[in-house]
Amino acid sequence: MKTIRLRILVPTAAFLLAFLSCTNLDEQILDESLTGTGQAEIVSGSIAPVYGMLRQVWLHTVNFGLQEVASDEGILPYRGGTDWFDGGKFIAVHQHLMTPSNSLVGDAWRFITLTLSRAVAAEEQLRLEVENGNNNAQNPLYEMIAMKAYLNMLAMDNWGLVFRKDASDQQSIILRRQEAFDYLESELLSVVNVIGNSSGPGRMNKFAVEALLARLYLNAAVYRDPYGTPDFRSEDMDKVIQYTTNIINGPYSLSPEYFALFNDDNNTNPEIIFSLDQRGVLQTEHSRWQYWSISGDLTPRPEFPNTRGTDAVAATPDFIQTWVDAYGDVDPAEADARFFQENTLIPENLRDLTGVNPTNDADHYYCVDAEEFEINRGFLRGVIWGPRKDESGNILTCEDGKIRVYPVINRRSSGANIRYVDHTFQVDFTNEGSLHNTGHRFSKYQFSRTAPNCCTNSSVDIVLIRLGEIYLMRAEAKLRKGDNTAALADVNTLRTSRNARPAQTPAPLSAIDLDILFRESGFELYWEGLRRVYQIRYGKYEDSWTEKTDSDPNKRLFPIPQRAIDGASNEEGFLVQNPGY
Repeated sequence: MKTIRLRILVPTAAFLLAFLSCTNLDEQILDESLTGTGQAEIVSGSIAPVYGMLRQVWLHTVNFGLQEVASDEGILPYRGGTDWFDGGKFIAVHQHLMTPSNSLVGDAWRFITLTLSRAVAAEEQLRLEVENGNNNAQNPLYEMIAMKAYLNMLAMDNWGLVFRKDASDQQSIILRRQEAFDYLESELLSVVNVIGNSSGPGRMNKFAVEALLARLYLNAAVYRDPYGTPDFRSEDMDKVIQYTTNIINGPYSLSPEYFALFNDDNNTNPEIIFSLDQRGVLQTEHSRWQYWSISGDLTPRPEFPNTRGTDAVAATPDFIQTWVDAYGDVDPAEADARFFQENTLIPENLRDLTGVNPTNDADHYYCVDAEEFEINRGFLRGVIWGPRKDESGNILTCEDGKIRVYPVINRRSSGANIRYVDHTFQVDFTNEGSLHNTGHRFSKYQFSRTAPNCCTNSSVDIVLIRLGEIYLMRAEAKLRKGDNTAALADVNTLRTSRNARPAQTPAPLSAIDLDILFRESGFELYWEGLRRVYQIRYGKYEDSWTEKTDSDPNKRLFPIPQRAIDGASNEEGFLVQNPGY
């Protein structure tokens, strides 16, 4: 398998001009080491930087974090007054009080435009290859056109604009609203019927393009008028239904075990349509979506004692409450297989912690092979269990060499009153609500068992488009056209498909409306970087939630980074700041 070494050594102003002008980035920022020679290497060397840099776009502290903390799904306080303040960027984005200098917004702009510039360069090179008779370059050319559209759709979602640029020696044309929609539509339609459909999920294919078209038409009303009340046109909804139906009738199938979608071997999961391939292809693969939310006192893979979580984003109480409200007197963990999967199997005689605390629990443990220890998945609540270390940092073991699993001690914010990590329901920006343990935690992705370490590397693919979302999009389009029966059928097909653990299989719904469908989208797609876009489309983004009361519709779009505007200042009026900033 080829290896690609991706090194980001970007000059200070390079990202400002990467897509705004004719400036061509220095090729030294990418050092590809690929197998193959001649035409094959030209093709792989053209597309590798684009797919490779996509992981920079979706880093936890770039576009993924931007989407999560701007929504009602995630919150990142100043943990214990010591961690994750980072100039207040996460707090400001969560409260919709960001400015053009916010570095979380700026980093998302930087890497989206950088990756977009790589896609333009790749398209240009591959087009020359095709013209020179290299038939192997034809489908990769279509892939790069689709990747340009995908990246431009991210820019459209974030800033309400796209960059039209077909050659590296051209200056970009900035398009907004209907013009932007028309350009995205034309790019995707130009390849949807000619791109191949046999590549794996790590590459663009016909079904991924159809999924992007479905997203495009579903969001068309927002794209045309980002600050007004969306006008969902029947003809757009028909297109959504057309493309989602094509995919549903295609080669994909819903995963009976919901969390298998996010397991170490998910590259072969038949539900995943497009993903960030991390099977050792790139030396910058990571597990940040796994460990970002996890307690810093938890060692998720005891084979690597120095690894831990980072106590960052937690689920807002508002988002957790939607699950509680949906299932009433039944714990969501019992009612819905998507909410929780128990992997840390605590013996019954140890579950009751009455009278047990870190000062008297030396014998309150059970033993398990280090390679078999798995943390729970879904939402982590209350006291968590995991390996414990001695004073020298070594994992405590049983007489047979297995590791000891204890309640995890809160060493980060207990102070003198030593206690266990207890992930509380409430988390906010107060001193008490910002402690390291506060908030239920996202634990959706498995910590890789095949990567060489726990957190720096990962072999788990990051899911970007999957069949579950396709069913939700078709249900929404049908519902917006007034076909409640068909919409309900799609949602129930999705819910009841998660039946690998029959006792936790979600029961079919008896009725559907837009509020219920919005709630259902949160249950299915949490921690996948999609919530903000759904909130805007459903008219929920101006609502209030924990620590957020701003209701300005202008905040549906992020500010264009001031550095980008300054970098384009030689072209008067070329890059205009979004309203409200």
